[in-house]
Amino acid sequence: MDKLENYRQIIQKNLTAYQQWAMGANQPGVQQCVAFDEEHDHYFWFRVGWDGKRREFGVTVYLKIEQGKIWIEEDWTKQGIANDLLEAGVSAKDIVLGFQHPSKRPLTEFAIA
Repeated sequence: MDKLENYRQIIQKNLTAYQQWAMGANQPGVQQCVAFDEEHDHYFWFRVGWDGKRREFGVTVYLKIEQGKIWIEEDWTKQGIANDLLEAGVSAKDIVLGFQHPSKRPLTEFAIA
């Protein structure tokens, strides 16, 4: 399996696991969703629905694959999706913390772009 396909599978497996875990939170009216766009390599875990009279919508995790690297554009998990990617065998040099300003990325163990 080539690297790109492997990264797609790792991302989808992790986001699906998070979605299934979050569905156990028992929030009637709020759905936990994942969306995978393999053609453009965009991957989302988000919530949508109604909590009483309050609208619920938000992206919990947004990942994309660009130029052979996984870009973390949004991450509201406690442990950090980057740790899950590392545990799955993704090299730190192939992970970009896109939510960090470019000037801050060299201060991390991850790729700068």
